[in-house]
Amino acid sequence: MTFHFGKKKIAGRTHNLSRGGLCADLADAIPMGVTVDVDIVLVFDDDMQSEALRIPGRVVWCTPLDEAHQIGLSFLPLDAERTKYLALFLGYLDNTKKESAPRNQSIDDRFR
Repeated sequence: MTFHFGKKKIAGRTHNLSRGGLCADLADAIPMGVTVDVDIVLVFDDDMQSEALRIPGRVVWCTPLDEAHQIGLSFLPLDAERTKYLALFLGYLDNTKKESAPRNQSIDDRFR
């Protein structure tokens, strides 16, 4: 994913995406309260990528993490088309998690 604010672009990665927002790891901090556009891209098993889905959001927290930063982003209201595409992205991710989750592992263990 790529975060756009002002004239800056910061690449990041997330393992936590929902209809309301996301948590991402970034090399640089983004100040709390800043409005950003984030381009979310799915990466498939064969290293192919989807087209970017651009979603507006607001940084609700940012904290140092090791030698990088982690941010929490709350999505701003989406139009019907972006809502539909976000649901498609989430559906793909949900199916991927179901396929990769060990059956004998509890839900608490999967998210540690």
